[in-house]
Amino acid sequence: MDSFEQLTPVRFLDRSAAIFAERTAVIDQGRRFTYRQLAERARALAGSLAANGIHSGDRVAALCANSHVMIELHQAVPRIGAVLVPLNTRLSESELAYILEHCGARLLVATAEYAELATQLGSRLAVEVLVADGTESGYEQRIAVAESLDGPLPDERSLMSINYTSGTTGRPKGVMYQHRGAYLQALAMAYHVGLAPDSRYLWTLPMFHCHGWCFPWAVMAAGGTQVCLRSFDPAETWHQLREGVTHFSAAPTVLTMIAESPSAHGARLDRAVRVSTGGAPPSPALLRRMSDLNLEVTHLYGLTETYGPVMVNVWQPEWEALPGDEVDRLRARQGAPNITASGPRVLDAEGGDVPSDGATIGELVIRGNGVMLGYYGDEDATDAADADGWFRTGDLAVMHPDGYVEIKDRLKDVIISGGENISSVEVERVLDSHPDVIESAVVGRPDARWGEVPVAFVALRSGARVTGADLAAHVRARLAGYKVPKDFEFGELPHTSTGKVPKNKLREALARPEPDPDKEC
Repeated sequence: MDSFEQLTPVRFLDRSAAIFAERTAVIDQGRRFTYRQLAERARALAGSLAANGIHSGDRVAALCANSHVMIELHQAVPRIGAVLVPLNTRLSESELAYILEHCGARLLVATAEYAELATQLGSRLAVEVLVADGTESGYEQRIAVAESLDGPLPDERSLMSINYTSGTTGRPKGVMYQHRGAYLQALAMAYHVGLAPDSRYLWTLPMFHCHGWCFPWAVMAAGGTQVCLRSFDPAETWHQLREGVTHFSAAPTVLTMIAESPSAHGARLDRAVRVSTGGAPPSPALLRRMSDLNLEVTHLYGLTETYGPVMVNVWQPEWEALPGDEVDRLRARQGAPNITASGPRVLDAEGGDVPSDGATIGELVIRGNGVMLGYYGDEDATDAADADGWFRTGDLAVMHPDGYVEIKDRLKDVIISGGENISSVEVERVLDSHPDVIESAVVGRPDARWGEVPVAFVALRSGARVTGADLAAHVRARLAGYKVPKDFEFGELPHTSTGKVPKNKLREALARPEPDPDKEC
């Protein structure tokens, strides 16, 4: 018997439209769509794309807010074998132009928020632009008149999308995804966060980032409801949490904004909300604060190259009986492979596995269905990331005896001072444990004597009177003296569109010479 069917994430909507037809699939501002309606729109959009010359392999770029439009594109574009290219909405026009040209986009779809920018890009690059502004023209008109397309599913190993990295150390690289990997990743996310038909998933994470960790498909697989937050707002997030949201995902920086919002004061929820976080290691202090608000945080780990979270800090019930400090330490680990991923390894400089002692540091490497096909049009970068079939993450980690991984730092963020390696993450966790600190970032500054010395950028709570000397004493009481930051810069920290602190920008700021007040202009 030859029984086989392609694994592609578009299958989830087909199933949910059949068994959850009248359940609400998407809420986007004032618009609501049932699963039946969403499936009809996605198939009509697929038909419209095909009728307007978009064929298998063609690139369709999306400059969209978190919206029903982005969710529909996640169904329609892969359904016809075309390649979806989600665009970071916070990039400049020149950066977006580079990506559109690099990927060879045939069509650019934009929501109303980015219509003007999309039109400029279309004129600059001679790319067709389709605007979805909610009116009965353009995008909506095409859906209204198109014939539904429900043809054969594409090859599961074929190119499904190209997701561009942030490009913080050079030109963004195009990470190639296949249908099979996205299908399995969506199932893993649905399983690990406990999605069900009565789940209400709030979109605080950008859908353009790793396809929102594949949650557009994960929520569909479960038959839950996706609530679109077109731009992140802590007050609106709290409103939605009180209105029945059960799940959301966000970087630790966004969790900090939620926890520090005036709406959070005295706002412990009367029911638990499941939160997924990744992008940077959350501090134990932040995890404790979220728990106080009845926000149950699961720590995930992944990269654009791994379809988002490839590891999950799977919580074991017996750990609840441990002392609070031990619980905090366990919660801050990156965890074990997700249910559809292969086991990770941590390698030493010679390429051998480090001992599972929770202390020996090496580079984390990953393989399996959840690893990219490669970097589009960049064989050199693809080869550089390959370690005998394992993807090199660039993250330094330890392997614990129980098989759980803990990230110690990015390889490029380790500070080498006087021959000693300093983990910026370790110092940040200590700084964040101070009651007056909201968040911190530690980077190395060039030093003639030591090579590098640690410098801390710190955001304080309103009204805090803590000084650099106070924070230095706080760190010195908990870590070795050479790890204590030599200087402290106070103020709001910069963030990327995915909530990370761009440490390369902080290093660049430290490397710039101070202006000479006596020099004539």
